[in-house]
Amino acid sequence: MGAGKQELVVAEPPKTLIQLNPIVQIQSKFKELEIHLKTWLSKQSLPVEAAVVTAGGAAQGALIGALMGTLTQDMPPSMLPQPAPGLDPKAMASLQQAQALSGGPFAQARNFAVMTGVNVGISCVLKRIKGKEDVWSSMIAAFGSGSMFALVSGMGGPNQIPNMISSGVFFALAQGGIYKLGEKFSKSQVQEADPFYVKTRSMLFSLGLQSYEKNFKKGLLNDRTLPLLTDSALRDVNIPPGPRLLILDQIERDPELKERRRK
Repeated sequence: MGAGKQELVVAEPPKTLIQLNPIVQIQSKFKELEIHLKTWLSKQSLPVEAAVVTAGGAAQGALIGALMGTLTQDMPPSMLPQPAPGLDPKAMASLQQAQALSGGPFAQARNFAVMTGVNVGISCVLKRIKGKEDVWSSMIAAFGSGSMFALVSGMGGPNQIPNMISSGVFFALAQGGIYKLGEKFSKSQVQEADPFYVKTRSMLFSLGLQSYEKNFKKGLLNDRTLPLLTDSALRDVNIPPGPRLLILDQIERDPELKERRRK
């Protein structure tokens, strides 16, 4: 009996595509860090939160500015704006603005660090005070960032104050327009969203298979068809074997969908 007895070996569950995908893992880690940071900031005083957010925005702006400065640094001098003899002072101010946008890596890193840092800092303070984000907060933050950008980049020459104001107004109007367009676009998306596709989209995102949304939509597969899905149906919409297995396994694990399958 003892010789014929076999040991029961419990096989480890196979790793899913999500566990094997390093990009998804990195995205998940960054998301966790972002959540932890936001949770920590929400418990801090306003000065601490504003300082941390401003520093983070400035760092991001510096990276963007340095990249832009590196790209424009290689441009030949003939492509950069040059002053003409007897140029009108107002035109000279516009020229200086263009030159500020075509500076080297260090100059651009400084300019964009100040611009983005001031923007997110003001936005953070206003959101904490008002308890919400709106178009006016966005425009005030843009005005501040535009004014400071004009100051640190040296635009405007001797007419520094008027140029700071005009730059701030330009930034504010542009930001206000972008905010309103984004608001309108997001509302139209919500209105056009398929109410019978909510659970399907949530399932695909949870599995890291959001890239196959187009396959589902092309095959008219939505929440009502989830309990009816089979391997052949998923194959018909050109979903590979691995994702098919994950989707069918997820449906089998969902109590609601599993019950609807039996009916």
